[in-house]
Amino acid sequence: MEQPDSIRIIGGGLAGVEAAWQAARRGVGVRLYEMKPRRFSPAHQSPLLGELVCSNSLRADSVENAVGLLKEEMRRLNSLLMAAAQATRVPAGKALAVDREAFAAYLTNALEKEPLVEIVREEVTELDPDRTTVIATGPLTSDALAGQLGRITGQEHLHFYDAIAPIVYAESLDLSKVFRASRYGAGDDYLNCPFTEEEYTAFYQALTAAEQVPLRSFEEPRYFEGCLPIEVMAARGYLTLAYGPLKPVGLADPRTGRQPFAVAQLRQENREGTLYNLVGFQTKLKYGEQERVFRLIPGLEQARFARLGSIHRNTFIRSPGLLSPHLNFLKLPPLFLAGQISGVEGYVESGAMGLLAGINAAAQAL
Repeated sequence: MEQPDSIRIIGGGLAGVEAAWQAARRGVGVRLYEMKPRRFSPAHQSPLLGELVCSNSLRADSVENAVGLLKEEMRRLNSLLMAAAQATRVPAGKALAVDREAFAAYLTNALEKEPLVEIVREEVTELDPDRTTVIATGPLTSDALAGQLGRITGQEHLHFYDAIAPIVYAESLDLSKVFRASRYGAGDDYLNCPFTEEEYTAFYQALTAAEQVPLRSFEEPRYFEGCLPIEVMAARGYLTLAYGPLKPVGLADPRTGRQPFAVAQLRQENREGTLYNLVGFQTKLKYGEQERVFRLIPGLEQARFARLGSIHRNTFIRSPGLLSPHLNFLKLPPLFLAGQISGVEGYVESGAMGLLAGINAAAQAL
């Protein structure tokens, strides 16, 4: 039974999981609502909490980097996400990357064992403006709840399109062409597919001519600059990719001893090393086109794909003027907003907003 002094958290993604953990650590009961597995968003596949939809990388881990410093601050505040990441990390050079299935399982298990957290597997379509609630439904918020938020904010939601990169099976790679190394000799955590200029030109021409999944007539092509589809980047110029996700700097092909013209990097996706993510290859190409074009990457001629890339719409609100510094609505203080829907971008940033919202919602409930 729900305790009268408990808080409600809607959404079992990174922000919702972290908010629930932080509230429970402060002795406040939590009822965490998650609509999976009864209903899945267009991008989700797993019933586990804290599912990572796009990359398996939480980006740079050094405190000299802004996102690395944010991670350290979260660790010092007993972040469940950071504990899960440390326990399930996979090799990724100076970045913090995780085995996404093990990561989600760690989070789910931790909250299932927490006596102050009750996980309710059902969709929430109505909000109680008088009950302390953290809305952490993410950028893929269901239409019903998005409508509720629209009525609360009195504004049309903003949005951008986010893309997902393909994943390949390691056993299908041609290791006579692929070499293992990290940039500037910092380990050997990445697989590298080196291009000659001729191979790069052929790849570029195929990519820019490939058929894409079209947006509907009423949709505007708004993309997040930090996660552009590779074909959108390629359309900006012949060398854009060679100075972007395919940059060869800091890498030498051991077969030639020289820096390649371009390099596609693959990052380990799971702890077993059986799956690899194509770094920077988020895409909205049609599935058949992805297989055809990406098999032009040296070493991927016979690649088998565990997951193909896709695109999805991310929704967020105009938080300035609507939310207080504590992340609750100025006009409806019991309601908090956390995660990407509040207007931040990135796994770590979303988790940090959940941490802050969970602490503040717990303080309000006490």
